[in-house]
Amino acid sequence: MSVAKKQYKRITTKTLVEMKKNGEKIAMLTAYDYTMAQIVDGAGIDVILVGDSASNVMAGHETTLPITLDQMIYHAASVVRGIHRSLVVVDLPFGSYQSDPKEALRSAIRIMKESGGHAVKLEGGKEVKESIKRILNAGIPVMGHLGLTPQSIYKFGTYTVRAKEDEEAEKLKSDALMLERLGCFAMVLEKVPAKLAREVAESVSIPVIGIGAGNGVDGQVLVLHDMIGMNHEFNPRFLRRYLDMHAQMTNAFQQYKEDVKSGNFPNEEEQY
Repeated sequence: MSVAKKQYKRITTKTLVEMKKNGEKIAMLTAYDYTMAQIVDGAGIDVILVGDSASNVMAGHETTLPITLDQMIYHAASVVRGIHRSLVVVDLPFGSYQSDPKEALRSAIRIMKESGGHAVKLEGGKEVKESIKRILNAGIPVMGHLGLTPQSIYKFGTYTVRAKEDEEAEKLKSDALMLERLGCFAMVLEKVPAKLAREVAESVSIPVIGIGAGNGVDGQVLVLHDMIGMNHEFNPRFLRRYLDMHAQMTNAFQQYKEDVKSGNFPNEEEQY
């Protein structure tokens, strides 16, 4: 049975909680620049995540670790200038919040003031509890992130599914409840068993956004470059490609080259 969708002129953190309450799924995508943000926002996507995945898809790094706070602010400010409706959530990058709650607050304040973003996202549970509390106490909305946390990739040693064992699953459930108690407005669950993700989503009143976490959660997020096929080498089970932009763009560039080489471009109508 389909759920009647309320028309929202502007998505806020309160909107997302209302959407969960009404049974309406939340659509979230990443974006890192003005032009893409305009298109994503215009398509009606509810949440734009300015992810630290920019480290991979924009800068070519192997992990998300190298991207800096200044670089995240640059990308976020570009996105904010391109949107009218979407909620913009900005990742706090590695090293900007883990060790010192005061540093976490300074990082979050810089993102909010300098980029115009609407909320921040950070990875981890009880390990970053004090940082989350400090940021929330300043009135800055926080989205949590549990399961596979890419900033901890060297600790995990692999990008495989998390929380398959009972001990880690229990910790994840405990951390999810803690994020809700602290006042986070939503959380991302990445690469965890679908059954566990459903249990978490049903146990909390705040929205749970999944990526590789099955369909029992309150919404989904994908990396833009993956779902439109610009990044064609990344093929996890959870990814659905909606376009093959790598092939289409390659064909367009090759046609352009041929037209230039042959003298076909520009033609008479394309000159002054």
